[in-house]
Amino acid sequence: MRVQDVMDRNHPFLYPDEQATKARAVLRDRGLRVLPVVDERRRLVGMISRGDVMAITSSVSLIRVKGIASTPKFVATADMNATQVAKEMIRLDEWYVPVVKSSNDSTYAGVLGLEHLIHAFLEKSKAKLSTPLSNVMSTKLLICSPEDEADNVWRMMQKRAFASFPVVSKGKLVGIITQKNLLDSGAISPAFEAEKGRFKSPSKIQSVMKTPVISLKPAHTVKDAAELMLKRNIGRVPIADDKGMLLGMVDREDVVKALIK
Repeated sequence: MRVQDVMDRNHPFLYPDEQATKARAVLRDRGLRVLPVVDERRRLVGMISRGDVMAITSSVSLIRVKGIASTPKFVATADMNATQVAKEMIRLDEWYVPVVKSSNDSTYAGVLGLEHLIHAFLEKSKAKLSTPLSNVMSTKLLICSPEDEADNVWRMMQKRAFASFPVVSKGKLVGIITQKNLLDSGAISPAFEAEKGRFKSPSKIQSVMKTPVISLKPAHTVKDAAELMLKRNIGRVPIADDKGMLLGMVDREDVVKALIK
């Protein structure tokens, strides 16, 4: 199976001189996590993620795409082995990589995401689908409280390179807060804007967190998690017991690891 067999060939892109606020709008409105940046000849020059645009809160910001784009850690080519690319994505902790035509042609060809690999591997790794989530979930978790300030949680996301945190009160799972929730709500500090643009009173997590929480039990399987992630377009699923107490988390990387192990 090659990258070209599973990648998204129609993933949108931006040009360097377009406004960064357009990137924010496209990511928010299309429910995307990344946007490639290409030059006038459609050659790949960078990538923008949700994290890159979350600090921009003004709708009239003059910042350009080239001002917030970064160099991808890894660029796949259309003819690469998809399993080998999946392993490299996991090693680099990258959920998405841009794809170019070949090693000699940097023309943008699409985007490969872990969800594309999960969908493909579901058909090829059936023997591994019955693995219980208790065997693959992460138990060393960073959590937040409903009373935490959204600004502080966002800074922690930046510091730890996390895209979401479970929200816990007295050990019980009560919500989940994601970059998308913060991006949609605007409840974050504008790093690029003037001081007058800051919120007068920081929002609390309880006002922007997602609830009720979609969760699974430890006895559920990798297949259950994979199908839920694809159906709901979510990146991670909390694992809780019958009383709602948080036990762990399973994300797309955990699922891919299990399917290609």
